[in-house]
Amino acid sequence: MDFTQAIEIAKDIYWVGMYLKNDPFQCHPYFIKNGNESVLVDPGSMLEFDAVVKKINSISSMRNVKYIILHHQDPDLAASVPEMEKLINRDDLRIITHSRMVPLVKHYLIKSNYYEIDKHQHQLQCGNLSLTFLTTPYCHSPGAFVTYEQRTKTLFSGDIFGGLEESWDFFAGDDYFEKAKQFHAEYMPSRDIFNYALSKIETLDMDLIAPQHGSIIQKERIAPLITQMKALECGLYIEESYKDELIYTIEALKQKDLALVASLKQLKEKEEFLFQKAKMADMGEMIENIAHQWRQPLAINNTIISILKEKSQREILEDSELMSKLKEMENNIQYMSKTIDDFMRFYHPEKTKTNFSVSDVVEHALTIMRPMLNKAGIEILFQNHSSSCVSGYMNEYTQVVVSILTNAKDVLMHRRIKDAYIHMVLSKNDDSVILTISDNAGGIKKENIHRVFDPYFTTKHKSMGTGLGLYISKMIIEKNMGGTLSVENIKEGAAFSIKMEISNG
Repeated sequence: MDFTQAIEIAKDIYWVGMYLKNDPFQCHPYFIKNGNESVLVDPGSMLEFDAVVKKINSISSMRNVKYIILHHQDPDLAASVPEMEKLINRDDLRIITHSRMVPLVKHYLIKSNYYEIDKHQHQLQCGNLSLTFLTTPYCHSPGAFVTYEQRTKTLFSGDIFGGLEESWDFFAGDDYFEKAKQFHAEYMPSRDIFNYALSKIETLDMDLIAPQHGSIIQKERIAPLITQMKALECGLYIEESYKDELIYTIEALKQKDLALVASLKQLKEKEEFLFQKAKMADMGEMIENIAHQWRQPLAINNTIISILKEKSQREILEDSELMSKLKEMENNIQYMSKTIDDFMRFYHPEKTKTNFSVSDVVEHALTIMRPMLNKAGIEILFQNHSSSCVSGYMNEYTQVVVSILTNAKDVLMHRRIKDAYIHMVLSKNDDSVILTISDNAGGIKKENIHRVFDPYFTTKHKSMGTGLGLYISKMIIEKNMGGTLSVENIKEGAAFSIKMEISNG
């Protein structure tokens, strides 16, 4: 190629730079021929000034330049602009750049007005010429950007895709990444920042990339080069001692991250184990409830069978009486079946959140607990002042209510409270549903109240509890469902409050 002449790299787009022999830092201005609204891209320093002017005048005229694009503020790109202004000599000449660049490039004594891309929707339309500007912050300056010419699918990439080449090639070859990686490793601040810019660029349909340094990249090499660039470590031009310290710190943080991940995994496994252990502890009480609820219908059915058997043997059993007694037995069996369904529902795990009525859950929990409370001589009172629904796991909410009721029952029985009762109030407060469960067992000791939700903390005899029920309950309400579970001492005992946000679904 004759580098003393302008070289057309795409239709009406020309390389107008200067070949500097044995200089690895080649700088490349480009000229977009567009009548009297032509565009000069990254005009360069005074080193290339004469060559750039000569080449533009050979294909058009400096007077036809209406726009000068400055992709960043460095002197190798922008220093020649004041001299270019004198030759162009147009009042409507505009310097296209980012608003963050203006306070810097003005120090070159530029006199023309600015076309700030971030104040013009990152677009420029000049007749048939359409330019799109993509910001690439900190690659390598805060206001850096690239320019995409839609008609020829050419990207003017500024410093991105630039290279340092001792044996310079006009068009990039298969080994271009090796020539480009040192430049990017030293001039791009970090891999994450560089990849952010690349992620925006790779969405474009490109046939050609024209960087300010290095070689022009043709279509078949663009995608493979971007892939290689994404894996490049950047920001390496720092003091050796600091670099070693930084690498050591990064490795230490990685090891801490691995340890943290392992700890979190162990914690999750521990929580799941505690949750299941609490379920098993509750199951013992539930089985006792089932036995209590089954005992009466089983006894009745056994009596009926004995009567029917005796009357049948004495041949005094009438058909009407047989049908009546069979119906009674059937009703008892259905009651027993319903009891099993209630407990199966309680232990059935839920995987997705649903909207449910707190009132319905309380009624279900009382169905499970009422026989045991009645047996213990504990009066249960439920005041329902809200029909609102919440979003969460209904069975887990039921477990929490059952756990609190069981805890209250045990304390009332242990302290042998006369006229023992449990008072439940469901109310609405602003956008929340609050269920309060209180008793008259005398409350929780002041030194223990802040510990009642700790795992394995219990004031009961070891034969009566594991100390997991309230811990699991708090975890269910606050971690799994985003609510709050709290406790306070009131006049006659302790009051637990479950607060959940009302669901609008």
